[in-house]
Amino acid sequence: MNVAAVIAGAVVAREGEVLLIRRAVPEGTLVWQFPAGKVDTGESVSEAAAREALEEAGVVVEPLLVVGERFHPVTSRRVVYVVCHWLSGEAHPASPREVAEVAWVPFFDLVDYIPAGVYEPVWNYLTGPALPS
Repeated sequence: MNVAAVIAGAVVAREGEVLLIRRAVPEGTLVWQFPAGKVDTGESVSEAAAREALEEAGVVVEPLLVVGERFHPVTSRRVVYVVCHWLSGEAHPASPREVAEVAWVPFFDLVDYIPAGVYEPVWNYLTGPALPS
């Protein structure tokens, strides 16, 4: 596996909402997304997801589990989705060069932010019977 080509996405949920960032520069139709970025050499996917949540949205998270991976339908990049538990920090655009805005979005409003739909394993996790507290 070429780790440098993998993108780690941090799925940070709390109290019925999930953290999204609005890209400063959209990539095609991709405007709002989970905090995400390339996995660095020597870094695990979970470590990268936690780092990206901090670098892009200013929140400290604990990675819990990988819920799935796919080739993103807009970017064609390989994305691994990591569920993370929010620990601390007030969400804000921590990297204004990359992030224009952050938002805690109610799960059932995600279609307004991600019109193409949320990756099914992530959606199933968010709307499933119980989230880790």
